[in-house]
Amino acid sequence: MSTIVRFAPSPTGLLHVGNARTALLNALYARREGGTFILRLDDTDRARSEERYVEAISEDLAWLGIPPDRLARQSARTARYDEALARLATAGRIYACYETEEELEFRRRRQLAAHQPPVYDRAALKLTEAERAKLEAEGRKPYFRFKLERKKVTWDDLVRGRAEIDTASLSDPVIRRADGTWLYTLTSVVDDIEMKVSHIIRGEDHLTNSAAQIEMFESLGARPPRFAHHNLLTLPSGEGMSKRLGHLSLQALRAAGLEPLAVASTAVLVGTAEAVEAAESLDALALRIDFARISHGPARFDPADLEALTARTLHAMPFESAAPRLEKLAVGGGRAFWEVIRGNLSRFEEAAVWWRVVSEAISPALSAADLEICKSAASALPPEPWSEATWEKANWDAFVETMKRVTGKSGRALFHPLRIALTGEERGPELRALLPFIGRARAAARLKGEQA
Repeated sequence: MSTIVRFAPSPTGLLHVGNARTALLNALYARREGGTFILRLDDTDRARSEERYVEAISEDLAWLGIPPDRLARQSARTARYDEALARLATAGRIYACYETEEELEFRRRRQLAAHQPPVYDRAALKLTEAERAKLEAEGRKPYFRFKLERKKVTWDDLVRGRAEIDTASLSDPVIRRADGTWLYTLTSVVDDIEMKVSHIIRGEDHLTNSAAQIEMFESLGARPPRFAHHNLLTLPSGEGMSKRLGHLSLQALRAAGLEPLAVASTAVLVGTAEAVEAAESLDALALRIDFARISHGPARFDPADLEALTARTLHAMPFESAAPRLEKLAVGGGRAFWEVIRGNLSRFEEAAVWWRVVSEAISPALSAADLEICKSAASALPPEPWSEATWEKANWDAFVETMKRVTGKSGRALFHPLRIALTGEERGPELRALLPFIGRARAAARLKGEQA
């Protein structure tokens, strides 16, 4: 059986890191197994779904490197849900209800006060035809529930092992509202059947929903897919992720310059038995997914960890991966320049800063004493042509020894003025590695205090 998975967000807000965890586990599992990754938009809530969020979801998945193989929208499939509702009604698994939200809330409070579980009491099933007619004459429109069998539902969960939930402990799930709009519970099952979804990979907050949905699969004559309920991400404080945490949206992380591979590595590996480290690629990250090694407890996600992982991702990034992005930033120097600077980057965009340092004029501020040290260095620069070989370690060491002898300085007292004069920066890549890109004429002018 081919592997088909789906990520089914509601376009009612921006995706956050917790959403990315689910999307990545689905997409990378499908990639590893040679399967299909479907983006299925749960957009039946017309009041809250917005097209700008549809676009944002697509942009976020593309940024993560996991564009979907297929796109589907539930709003375009309502006829299929109507058909399923009719089939289930004929089988006696659907019933109409007329309570208002206020009435249901009053019942829940009363049950809790009596130390009873707040489970729907199926009062609507006791209504006579005359009572239903009276309610509808009053202007009430029915909403619909799926009638659970109130039995123990078991399945082999890829993360949690054997799972068992007694649906007698659950309220019959609402599947269509009084205004005719659908809730995801039934629509997801209909879609999963027709799209031949083989694995449902989602958060553990859907665990009880899965028991009800397994009954729906069976009622529609279908075999349920395999389930994998992963743990959820929380902040260090223990607070859960939500769309209101704008600073953790993928859009905000992208704007902050964090590396998508670092975000993906963290989102996938945190809360597992695997070490959280920068993956070489998404394909390599896919090989590290093991549902059996995902913890059953919440996974604490610290946004600060993304900073360090972004830097490590850049430090290990091969030139082949960096080249298209360097071209967009108009950074030259090819492979040699990338290998010189990547170990000092905390954001990819800093590559453009270092290219400007070696190729454009700078105006470093030097004291008179430091300028004298640098002028001595200028007179000792080796003749052109310059290459990497010009500044091999032995030649660099000889240059440094000359500087020590001429200036009587060593250590920071010598190297700090040289770095400021040559780069205008307090720290950065090795000077001897940057000098071939700066060139002799520009290096000499800078050391003499001239703008170059």
